[in-house]
Amino acid sequence: MSQKDHKRSRLPNKAVAVVTALVLGAGGVAFVAANASAGGSRRDAAQSGQQAEQAGARTIACPDVGDRLRDVPEQAKPEVDRNLAQLDAQVAESYRKLAAGQWDANASLGELQQQRSGTIAKIDDAIGRVAQPPAGLAELSACAMKATDVKPGDTGGGQEDAVAAQDAQGGEQAGQDPTAQAQGQDQAQAQGRQRQKQGKGPSRADFVDITKVRPNVVKPRQRAGASTGSFTSKCGRNEDKHLNPDNVIVAPGVSNGAHHMHDYVGNKTTDAFSTNDSLAAAGTTCGNGDQSAYYWPVLRVQNGGQGPDVNAPGGGQDANVGTILQPKSVTIRMDGSAVSKVTAMPRFLRIITGDAKAFTNGTANANASWSCTGFENRQLKDKYPICPRGSDVVRTFTFQSCWDGKNIDSANHRTHVAFADRNGACGQGFTAIPQLVERITYSVPQGARIAVDSFPEQLHKPVTDHGDFVDAMSDRLMRQAVNCVNSGRRC
Repeated sequence: MSQKDHKRSRLPNKAVAVVTALVLGAGGVAFVAANASAGGSRRDAAQSGQQAEQAGARTIACPDVGDRLRDVPEQAKPEVDRNLAQLDAQVAESYRKLAAGQWDANASLGELQQQRSGTIAKIDDAIGRVAQPPAGLAELSACAMKATDVKPGDTGGGQEDAVAAQDAQGGEQAGQDPTAQAQGQDQAQAQGRQRQKQGKGPSRADFVDITKVRPNVVKPRQRAGASTGSFTSKCGRNEDKHLNPDNVIVAPGVSNGAHHMHDYVGNKTTDAFSTNDSLAAAGTTCGNGDQSAYYWPVLRVQNGGQGPDVNAPGGGQDANVGTILQPKSVTIRMDGSAVSKVTAMPRFLRIITGDAKAFTNGTANANASWSCTGFENRQLKDKYPICPRGSDVVRTFTFQSCWDGKNIDSANHRTHVAFADRNGACGQGFTAIPQLVERITYSVPQGARIAVDSFPEQLHKPVTDHGDFVDAMSDRLMRQAVNCVNSGRRC
């Protein structure tokens, strides 16, 4: 058994114990009828479902401890990363309880705070053994409830439950016998179990007709000395179905550290246990030999929870359900700076663009761009596009293009890189590097509802979309890319 396999075998999948009629929805909705007594009525079951759906219109918002970190000594990093991943797992498990109707606003929040407090103390101790620990981490343990715009009618369950309630009321008014009532209750529970497989989509308010959006793309004016070329890596559309719920940047060494499924192109071996050495030794789907890891959350059609991961970590166990859409096209391109030449990226530079927790963190780091082919002068940050017939959904990730000149990563995976200002210039202490732009298109069935994978408590909001990148280009290939960009060529 390889060391990697040994590590994975020791990390259990943490299968979720599901209440008999629980529907764990992407919109935070639950239908619970299992607590009704054997002699209870369908009305009881329907009322339980309605109560749980009302509870599901909230989510759990916790301070992002990882985002607050600025300096973690290398010796402490593995332990800190493991405990940051544990904080995510604690929130995900608490959200499952909320969605299942097993949540007491005061007691459950207190229990979560106690768990987080212990884990944050471990982070503090790990750093404190080798350096001065950061101040104020203990204050980040408390979480709160956050109201959402998800309604039962938005998710498809509301109408079903209303019909069930009407049927129950009609049956009881007609003097339905207890046996028939029990059968009706069993049927309601069976419907609940089926809806668990189907899952729920995001809010209806999260979608907008792209034809109703005004053009909003503004690019900086190119100045003298600009680098106007580009370098493209043709890496396919993930035809190999390289999918996993890991994130080697944020949660290295932790299986299912992302709690949502990622699509990969480029490096063929990327997972939670990848190292710089393993990436450098791996094959690639890119025709030019680019071994970089390019990955992003999968996009799904909400069509009844079909697919091989409906019961898997990162899939149905983490409220990510529906058929995974394979991209129709993927373009990996590096562009120049509007005001200067660019310098080479260091090998194994890590960049994350966007924020997987933007729904609860706020939008300061959000960088999703959604659009439709033929309408890409209209980019959406917090809405899914409804595209006209014949037009494909487009996701665009435009990465940070300014580097601090020293670090391939930072404690919060952000402060070592930055975006250029509105004029295209990097701030003081940063230098321009090639700007990675990923453009991904999808052929979405007309009228289908889509949802991007997310942490469970983020409710599949489009604003949480994000892209991840580990530069594993050889030095030779990076020099070629920089030469193309700086000389104005298209390579």
